[in-house]
Amino acid sequence: MVGQDTLDYYRGWLDYRRWFLRVPGLQACVIEDGVPRLSMASGLANEPAGTVLTERHLFRIASHSKTFTAVLVLRLVAQHRLRLDDPIVAHVPGLAGSSLAAVTLRELLSHGSGTVRDSSDGDFWQLLRPYPGRGELLRIAADPSAAVLPRHERFKYSNIGYGVLGLAVEQVTGGTFAEAIRNEILDPLGLSDTGPEFVPERSEDFAAGHSSLSYARERTVIDHIDTAALASATGFVSTAAELAGFYSALLPGDDRLLDDDAQRQLRHREWDVKKAESGYGLGVSLNLVGEHELFGHGGGFPGHITRTLACPQRRVVVSVLTNAIDGPAEPLAMAFFQLMDLAASATHRPAPDGARFAGRFATLWGVQDVALLDGRLFLLNPLVANPADDPVALEVLDGSRLKMVSGPGGASLGELMHYEFASDGMVRSVRGGSGMTMHPYQPPT
Repeated sequence: MVGQDTLDYYRGWLDYRRWFLRVPGLQACVIEDGVPRLSMASGLANEPAGTVLTERHLFRIASHSKTFTAVLVLRLVAQHRLRLDDPIVAHVPGLAGSSLAAVTLRELLSHGSGTVRDSSDGDFWQLLRPYPGRGELLRIAADPSAAVLPRHERFKYSNIGYGVLGLAVEQVTGGTFAEAIRNEILDPLGLSDTGPEFVPERSEDFAAGHSSLSYARERTVIDHIDTAALASATGFVSTAAELAGFYSALLPGDDRLLDDDAQRQLRHREWDVKKAESGYGLGVSLNLVGEHELFGHGGGFPGHITRTLACPQRRVVVSVLTNAIDGPAEPLAMAFFQLMDLAASATHRPAPDGARFAGRFATLWGVQDVALLDGRLFLLNPLVANPADDPVALEVLDGSRLKMVSGPGGASLGELMHYEFASDGMVRSVRGGSGMTMHPYQPPT
């Protein structure tokens, strides 16, 4: 089980990283073996308005939608209403005679169909026009130009392909895609704050999307927009807690949505994306982070960047949602597994009363963390994306001194950190690396 001290440090690190990177708001959730271990919100739901973000605000989770669609298709396969090797034309007759007619559901789910990503006019991604409706989606998919590459030649991401899968679901169920999602996934899991599309009636519950700082000094709010026929590819909304709960239901041994065989199909690597580092299954991305083989998905919507990672071996799911178009959701989520690995690999002595020494401290040169992870102390750099990069192991010598016992050669190895405490036990100062005095630090609100 992940130590509470590790979860506490991760919470504080996320809050600091959000501030340091000037991301308006962040939601995060960690679920371990089906039990919520951390749920938090930090920052603002709407920066210009000053609205405080809560754990109940809804985010646009974009391409996480693909996992929901893939799970729905696999449930329909289990009900013998679909087969993964069915040609798409069998369920979307409007594609008859097109170059995509023979493409299979499996190829569409795994991004192996060679289908165009978003069409030749993707300006709906910057809200310059509406997302394609059913008729436009069929015209895009049936056009000869939609077959950009030969089938099953390589991984080629396609939102159009997933839009077509939504049409297939509607054909086979006789209802709307939203109804099928509700009946097959959301209601069985009790996900009341998750859905396949923006809900105008709940507009006040949504975190606002924000533009990037890469092209402006200040962020502006980005309007929410309906994704129409691409809901099955990118329309979903949720919270970090419900999203983590959904992926927890896809861990081995949990058959609420899929049995173990179907789960293995979901996670089976159909394509390498970046060699061993990442791949793709059926509606899930596959990532190797340290010793952890993870599955999940990310999402990029105008104003929202999100990421969920699930570890079958440790039965841990981490979901991080940000409401800025440059929000670093993926490294923020990966950091939890990097911290887990650091804590698990520690060989130095546990720290009695380690919480007494833990904290964030600043000098003229920057900020450093004395972090307590599963009972051991480390000196970490919160200014980098991977908080476990180049850690310095710390051992307690007595009530006011730590020793730097291992770490990179540039650190002050073998030297001591001297603490000065106030009468209430709070840290006043620390004389640490290079003999410099550090003081407790909290970023301004």
